[in-house]
Amino acid sequence: MKNKIENITKIGIIGGSGLYQIEGIKYIEEIKIKTPFGDPSDNIIVGAITDTVNNTVIKIAFLPRHGKGHRILPSEINYLANIYALKQIGVEQIISISACGSLKEEIHPCDFVIPDQIFDRTRCRKNSFFGNGIVGHIGFANPFCSNISKLIYEESVKLGIKTHFGGTYVCIEGPQFSTKIESEVNRKLGFSIVGMTASPEAKLAREAEICYAMIGLVTDYDVWKEGEEVSVDKIVDNLNRNIDNVKKIIKNVIPHLGKERTCECASSLKYAIFTQKEYMDKKTLKKLNILISKYIK
Repeated sequence: MKNKIENITKIGIIGGSGLYQIEGIKYIEEIKIKTPFGDPSDNIIVGAITDTVNNTVIKIAFLPRHGKGHRILPSEINYLANIYALKQIGVEQIISISACGSLKEEIHPCDFVIPDQIFDRTRCRKNSFFGNGIVGHIGFANPFCSNISKLIYEESVKLGIKTHFGGTYVCIEGPQFSTKIESEVNRKLGFSIVGMTASPEAKLAREAEICYAMIGLVTDYDVWKEGEEVSVDKIVDNLNRNIDNVKKIIKNVIPHLGKERTCECASSLKYAIFTQKEYMDKKTLKKLNILISKYIK
């Protein structure tokens, strides 16, 4: 295990530890990273895949969101440290893998969803790197990177995987699943899927100028559909069934990533910092250096 920070890769995958074993991706090393915001969920696993078309080796950083063995609750995740750690090693694009429940009849368990919106119902999570003497306001109208989302969808179609493009992910606090009335309200508001981790993960990625796209792995119908209510055994079974397909998508998408970015994510901080340099808190400025230094004159 290496303890030093290196500029490893532009591509990050956040999800369960079962994603590490993707055919064609070789394990390289495990890196322990410290950040000004505390420890990330776990060590970062680095793998590599050979792009046979361009004859290059592409490195990928994997971070288990809930830690190895799934030991961290959604509200306990140190989202700031996770995103900051990936930023420290050079990551510019993240694919998030998240289990979720369906809120629509046409979205079935074991389908994939690539959402384009988030509705945030969380209430106990720090959702910004800013504060403590430095004010920043990013634009977040489009919370997911449209370029990567389209690429993921195109590759899933080629693989024949049933995937829904677009829709709203409603993020609840958890760790409990929804009540029936909460599920019904979310349905009436037109939301597509429900989960517990997209926020503040997506917000922080945007603040770090990292592209962020999600593959939602549908495991259940939440609790709104009679006879199909969410249960832990169903979730685990359907999640395991989905893992092989998501590995195929990741393997096919990776060779198209790591190139020059033309999306809004790449420069989201350009006009976002409101605090004048002479009034910035010096400790906070030091913490945020890798995020904002290019915009501070």
